[in-house]
Amino acid sequence: MAYSSLNNFDLNAVPNVQPEIRCSSFLSQKGPLMTSGSVMLDDDIAASVAKGIITPLDEKLLADRTDDEAINESMALSIQCASSVSNMARRLQVRGNEVQELRTQVLILQRRNRGLQQENKELKKLVDSYAYNMRKRCSELEMNTNRLREQQESLLLEV
Repeated sequence: MAYSSLNNFDLNAVPNVQPEIRCSSFLSQKGPLMTSGSVMLDDDIAASVAKGIITPLDEKLLADRTDDEAINESMALSIQCASSVSNMARRLQVRGNEVQELRTQVLILQRRNRGLQQENKELKKLVDSYAYNMRKRCSELEMNTNRLREQQESLLLEV
């Protein structure tokens, strides 16, 4: 009997109820929970539901079952809860690994950035040095040009 009832139950079967029934047994910091609330999306709901595990909707589902079916479905629910916690832990571990990888990438980029900043400083010094040398050369060329003009004028006067 217990084996056949285990094969016949469906935890996803939901009785025809209004979607916005207030769950008075689950009170969060925001007040009574709605059946449309999500344990995965709202920390308050998760904390409130964790206190009781079975929601009022679950109580209604179990109330219509025989004792054997209720025990089997409660066990299945417990297994689903454990599986859900395990899946969440795996997801969190993957996210933690992703965060660690991103931190590593940030550190690598920061090192590259520091290297590029140092290279930019060196290039700026080099450009400044070239600019100074070019100004000096321009000055010398200007002086030579002026000297050549003066010599040309003096030669023109002698001729």
